[in-house]
Amino acid sequence: MAETMELLIEGLEAFKAEQVSKDAEKQEPAAKRFKAINRNQVTMRTIDVEKLVEEDHPVRASWAMVNQLDMSRLEATVKSVEGGKGRSHSDPRLLMAIWIYGYSEAINSARELARMCAYEPPLQWLTGLQEVNYHTLSDFRVENKEAQNEIFTQVLGLLSAAGLTDLKRVMQDGTKIKAQASGDTFHRADTIREHLKLAQEQVEAMGDPNSEELSQRLLQARQRASREKKERLEQALRELEQMQKEKADSDKEPRVSESDPEARVMKQSDGGFAPSYNVQICTEASNKIIVAVETTQAGTDYDELVHGIDAVHANTGQTPEQMVVDGGYIKNANVEEAAQRGVDLIGPVAESNPEASLKKRGVSPDFYPDKFGYDEQTDTFTCPAEKTLTFQRTSQREGRSEHQYSAKAADCRNCPFRNQCCPKTSARMIIRKQDSEIVKAFRAKMQTEAAKQIYRSRAEIAETPNAWIKAKFGLRQFRLRGHRKVGIEAVWACLTYNVRQWIRLSWKTQLGTALAGAGGV
Repeated sequence: MAETMELLIEGLEAFKAEQVSKDAEKQEPAAKRFKAINRNQVTMRTIDVEKLVEEDHPVRASWAMVNQLDMSRLEATVKSVEGGKGRSHSDPRLLMAIWIYGYSEAINSARELARMCAYEPPLQWLTGLQEVNYHTLSDFRVENKEAQNEIFTQVLGLLSAAGLTDLKRVMQDGTKIKAQASGDTFHRADTIREHLKLAQEQVEAMGDPNSEELSQRLLQARQRASREKKERLEQALRELEQMQKEKADSDKEPRVSESDPEARVMKQSDGGFAPSYNVQICTEASNKIIVAVETTQAGTDYDELVHGIDAVHANTGQTPEQMVVDGGYIKNANVEEAAQRGVDLIGPVAESNPEASLKKRGVSPDFYPDKFGYDEQTDTFTCPAEKTLTFQRTSQREGRSEHQYSAKAADCRNCPFRNQCCPKTSARMIIRKQDSEIVKAFRAKMQTEAAKQIYRSRAEIAETPNAWIKAKFGLRQFRLRGHRKVGIEAVWACLTYNVRQWIRLSWKTQLGTALAGAGGV
C-alpha cells in the first residue's frame, strides 16, 4: 500500500513538472536590453588638439609648407594692427592651408569648408578649434591674384631647392574643364540686349526700399544679385563684339553665355561639346611637378606652345631645354619659334591631307597631285593628259614656301578630262610645298627612334596632373565664373597638386628620419 502511494506521488510530481515546462514554453522571451540614446543633454569634452591628426597626416605637411613661404604681399592687405580697433584678421597662412586641404579633398566650396571646420579633425587641428567665416575664405581665394601666383612660384622654388624639379624635359598638355554655364545660357546679341533691358528695370525697381516688405539683409542680397546679373549681360555684349571682330568672315552669328560670358563651347574628351576653359599645364619629367599653368579661351592648342614656354620661364627664370607635346601643338610656326628660342621640340609630325579639299571640289582620285609629274629642270608639272602646268608665283607661309603652278585655260577648256580634273575652275592649279630648313630638320629628327621613344613617354607624364586634378581633386567643373577667376582656381588646384607631390617625395622621408632620431634619443 505504501509503495502504491509513493508511485502515485512521484507520478503527480512528474505531471506537475511537465505542466510547468509547457507553461514556460508558452511565455514570451525576455526583452533585449540596449543602451539608451539621450540627445537631450549637454556634454563637456576634453580635446587634445594636437592628437586630432596623426604625425604623418598631410595637413601637417601643408602647414609646414605654407610656413616656409613669404606671405608679406598677402599680409600687406590686412588692415588689423596690434593695439588698433576691430577684430584680428585670419592669418593668410591658415587660409591658404585650409584651401589646400579643401582642394586635396575635392571640396572647392567656401561654405562647405567653413562648415567642416566645426567637425573635420584636420581642419579643427589647423584652426585650433576656431571658426572661420566662409566670406573670409571666399574673398581670400579670388583676391590678390598676383600674390597667389607669387606663392605658386615660391613653392616651385622650394621644390627646386630640394632637387625635385628639372627643366631638361617639360611636357605640355591641355585639358578642358567645364565652366559654370550650360548650353541653354548661350544667346545671340538681340536676345541679350532684351534681357539686359529687363535686368536694368529690375535693378531700378530694387532701388526702392519700400517696393517690397523685405528684411534689409534680404533686400541687399537681391539688389546685389540683380546688379551682378546686369554686369554679366553687359560683359556678354562686349564679348559678342569681340567675337564678331575675330570672326568677321563667318556667316554664323556668334553666341555667348549669359551666366559666364567668357566661357567658350569646346570639344570634350568624350566627343561632346560643353562651355569650358582650356587649362594648359606644363609638367617637368623628373618628378612630374607642375611648373606652369595657364587658362585660355582657345578651343585648340595650336597657339599655346609659345605661351607655355613663356610661362615656364616666368615661373622658374629658365627656358626648358626640351618641350614634348602632342599633335595638337605641332605646326610649322611653333617648330620654328621653338628652334629660335633654343628649345628642342618633340612631337608627332603633322601630315597634310589635301584629299578632303580635292574631294569637295569634285576632283577625281586619278587627278590628285601625286598623279602629276614634276620636272625639276624645267620647274613644271605635267598632268595625266600630258598638258604642262607652269610656275606662277611663290607665297611664304609659316615655316614653308608654297610654289603655285597653273595650266593654260585653253588646254583645260578643251580637255576631255576636265570634269574629273578641274570641274569648278577654268584651269587646273598645283601647289608645291617646300618646308624651311628648320622644319625639315624637325621632321628628320622625329623619324629617329630616340625621338619616338621620348614621345612615347609623354602621355604618362603629361596626363598625370590632369588625372589628379579631375579624378582626385574633383575639378571637372569650375565653381567660379569668368576667365580671371577660373584661372585663379586652376592655380589653386595645381598648387595643391605640387604640395601633395612634395609630401610624397620629400616630407614623409624627412618626417620618418626625424621620428627615428627622436626615438633613438
